[in-house]
Amino acid sequence: MKKVNVLPDEFIINPVHGAFLHSPEDTTLTVAKDKPEAYVLDRVGYDKFLAESAADSGVDIFLNHRVEKVDSLNGNLHFKNSKTTKISADVLVGADGHSSMMSRSFNHPPESFQAAQYLVDVGEKRFQRDFVHLYVDSRISPGFLWTIPLSETTARIGLFADASYQQITSVLNELIKKRPELHGATILKKYHGVIPKQDPQKKLVNDRVILLGDAASQVKPTTGGGLIMGFTCAEIASRAVSKALESENISFLNDYPKEFDDRFRKELKVQLSVHKIFKSLNNDDLEYMFRKLKEEGAEDIISQYGDMDTQSPLIKEMLRRGILFSILPKMLYRGISALWK
Repeated sequence: MKKVNVLPDEFIINPVHGAFLHSPEDTTLTVAKDKPEAYVLDRVGYDKFLAESAADSGVDIFLNHRVEKVDSLNGNLHFKNSKTTKISADVLVGADGHSSMMSRSFNHPPESFQAAQYLVDVGEKRFQRDFVHLYVDSRISPGFLWTIPLSETTARIGLFADASYQQITSVLNELIKKRPELHGATILKKYHGVIPKQDPQKKLVNDRVILLGDAASQVKPTTGGGLIMGFTCAEIASRAVSKALESENISFLNDYPKEFDDRFRKELKVQLSVHKIFKSLNNDDLEYMFRKLKEEGAEDIISQYGDMDTQSPLIKEMLRRGILFSILPKMLYRGISALWK
């Protein structure tokens, strides 16, 4: 089986070693790691690399083909307004994004967050390339805003939220005016998209169809990210598909959702609970939380136990030390504690 999840260095713009976490009134927590916690990628270049790798492995790429109908029982895809009207396969993999036609053939329509991002140039050296800025604001909770440096002078700034596109762009424009590191920034490009909400009820397999990535709502509720989870799910799915094809028994495709549940469901449940709590907090609550975290020395704890992909170890450690009890109202504390009962 061909190696999956290859990430050549040429597509890494910056390694990320830490973050500045900003409260509504700019109480700032600084967290750092000795090793890279994440990478800023050239996604356009990386996606092209993946497509070329697939083609080199024998994949036929059909451009300008719109799926009109999915026949999951027989493994058929029917296309609209194209020379090729139908493709058949033993297994169909739906990795067709948030608005997946494959997913809609056996799941309810997805719910989503709106997302916006600008590429900006501030005209002078203001950014530490390996540290991102994250900002909280109850108007967009449980989403957040970010500044991700590409160089000392350029950055991606953006946010995701359960709000309209007009609302999130208004908040994003306000961020540029408010933040000293972004003051006077020139907007070079604007991007808009949607991020699927994590859906514990989504079916990942139906007959000869399996779902991956955004089509499977395989995203973290707390950050909206899904690339690392997607890498892992691709490995899990490849094993299930290989087993099904080698044995000529598609029932082995069901190994995929079982292994996904074993690997991710508990963590996703924790993150969904954190997501709900943040949604209930106003800016005064968020400011109080940041100040108490600063007083309690939480920066060192977050640096040691924090992980962008797995938040439960950090929450457990803060519970063990009693830090969350001193920060959150008792009702919220009981809700978090119940996660491990």
